[in-house]
Amino acid sequence: MEVLAVSLRGTKIGFALTGSFCTLLNILPVIRVLIELGADLYPVISGSVDKTDTKHGEAQYWKKQIKELTGKDPVSSIVEAEPFGPQKLVDIMVVAPCTGNTLAKLAVGVTDTPVLMAVKAHLRNQRPVVLTISTNDGLGMNAKNLGLLLNSKNIYMVPFGQDNHREKPNSLVSNFDLIPDTVLNALKGKQIQPILIVY
Repeated sequence: MEVLAVSLRGTKIGFALTGSFCTLLNILPVIRVLIELGADLYPVISGSVDKTDTKHGEAQYWKKQIKELTGKDPVSSIVEAEPFGPQKLVDIMVVAPCTGNTLAKLAVGVTDTPVLMAVKAHLRNQRPVVLTISTNDGLGMNAKNLGLLLNSKNIYMVPFGQDNHREKPNSLVSNFDLIPDTVLNALKGKQIQPILIVY
């Protein structure tokens, strides 16, 4: 991933990871790029990332990688995530990857994971949230939730498209390489364009 010729020095970014396990490996380089650009990252993980071992890696492996990159233990409980609101810990919150489960719950106001609490707490300060979609039902049952969030204040989307339209026609995945650009735009109150991309 190419480092952009810009700076995020002094920017505090909440970086939340949810259980799209097949994409977690692709998220680590994004974290590195944001840090190289000068951002201070505050990691948050969902219960799935915190506790689930999969063929893509054990939970302890992911937590170790996150801590080594950011220098911080990831927030892994709802209680730990709540201060993102009252203490105004970060300037912007990134959810990457954002599963369909997290997308749906965010759209209807459910707050039952550390990631959802961190996002909800952050939004109460009218600060930007960037969603990086990775879901097999983005054009299925979750299409309505995606529509709601596209029309929500302070929510910004990393451009996404159908990653495998022949075998998984409802699947949507964001282009992770565009996370830094999306963050830069969102900090200015702008949605990066175009939102829809072709794989």
